[in-house]
Amino acid sequence: MKKLLVLLLALLLNVEMFSQKNNTKANEYAEKTYALNYLSNEKTIMKFGKISDAIWSYAELGMQEFKSSALLASTLEAEGFTLERGVAGMPTAFVASYGSGKPVIAILGEFDALPMISQKGRVSKQEPLINGAPGHGCGHNTMGTAATATAIAIKEAMIKFGFKGTIRVYGSPAEETIISRPYMIKAGLFEDVDFVIDNHSSSEFSTEYGVSGNAIISTFFTFKGKTAHSAGAPWSGRSALDAVEIMNVSTNYLREHLFYTERMHYVITAGGEAPNVVPDKATVWYYIRNSDDKVEEMFERVLDCAKGAALATGTELFEVRTIAAAHQRHSNKGMAELLQRNMDLIGMPAWTEEENEFAKALQKELGQEENGMPTKIKEFKASKETFVGGGSSDVGDVTLVAPTASLRFPGGVPGGISHHWSNVTANFGSTAWKGLNAGAKVMAASAIDLFMNEELRNAIIKEFKDYSIKHPYKSFLPKDAKPPVDLNQELMEKWALELAKYYIEVK
Repeated sequence: MKKLLVLLLALLLNVEMFSQKNNTKANEYAEKTYALNYLSNEKTIMKFGKISDAIWSYAELGMQEFKSSALLASTLEAEGFTLERGVAGMPTAFVASYGSGKPVIAILGEFDALPMISQKGRVSKQEPLINGAPGHGCGHNTMGTAATATAIAIKEAMIKFGFKGTIRVYGSPAEETIISRPYMIKAGLFEDVDFVIDNHSSSEFSTEYGVSGNAIISTFFTFKGKTAHSAGAPWSGRSALDAVEIMNVSTNYLREHLFYTERMHYVITAGGEAPNVVPDKATVWYYIRNSDDKVEEMFERVLDCAKGAALATGTELFEVRTIAAAHQRHSNKGMAELLQRNMDLIGMPAWTEEENEFAKALQKELGQEENGMPTKIKEFKASKETFVGGGSSDVGDVTLVAPTASLRFPGGVPGGISHHWSNVTANFGSTAWKGLNAGAKVMAASAIDLFMNEELRNAIIKEFKDYSIKHPYKSFLPKDAKPPVDLNQELMEKWALELAKYYIEVK
């Protein structure tokens, strides 16, 4: 009899333990469901869709995103977030926080546009809104908005269920010029962050892990010479423009002897004002890209080309101003797997016949296959082990200071060209709304998994710490580097009045 009572007691204890585990899972699912239901509400979808379209209409270039930044920051502040504006010496950068204690989960969001690619929204042929003006050709209008929607959905779940932790939005200006995040890290803004979720507009629903993209060093080289009459006494002058041109010739010959992963491009930003005056000042802006282990050596060789050009022309290499520098991405596998699981849970948005017809018309215009909007989530995989090119992002630095993965959410048209009018037209309106909403759902669900699941957190942190032993973080920025807050100021002043005619205001 005694043995039977012991056995019954053990069974009851097991039932109780099983019941507690199931309740934990049910609560976790309820918290996720609550956040997803918030994001599925029609009013919510419209609210954030209109914010995205408004930022699209502002089309503000990097470091000049005053209206875009203010709209996102004020939206978060109205929802009870604590705001720090103008962080890390950048007027349009902000950090918005809600909650307290650990874990601290950061959602990254950017909002800068690109020059020269103005285009009307939802028009399948090239029709600039304003000839020569900026436009959102990379979907950043949707990305800062998706990050904001994500954080507010998590806040709503925190209020309902009372779970602890901190959710933050990092409003990150000038991603197109790879600027803000390394300065934010330098200012200590990521020191207590445990996990980071990044997002990017795309024509696919995907994530990946491993090393990808290019490390970059972005530098202005300015030469100082002497003016003279170009015809009357050219021998009295020393042309700073000649120095720039000789530097460019030297770097182009250098390409043959750099490792195949190198990418290098430049524009002359100042070269004189009249042919009959020998220019005494000239500046060239270089993007120097390579893998993490080769980019600094490559920069030194480009710097030697600049020094040689100054020597050859009798000018002075007056200033070498590095405004940005960033690592390749080192995406965390555990974080990427988490995003993928929730991507599979959420699924691809349902596109209307009208949305598919627009996509097919744009694809036809671009000479692409006319398949319409995407229908399948991309297969999960690692990044290429052998790096052979690609863009850069200042998210790269973040991936080395906290476990990070990037979500690409749909909304763009497959076959659309990045940094091109075709992306500008697709990043406005209904498909952009649906895409950012799907992205926000995946990010919110993933963040709640992290808040609720200590075992998951520990596994991701262990992976990150093990990886960091061989890949410790060091900034590529010079110690005296400062954010170029005047970048794009003249360009935005040029277009401000014309752009203002087309602003979409959020009421």
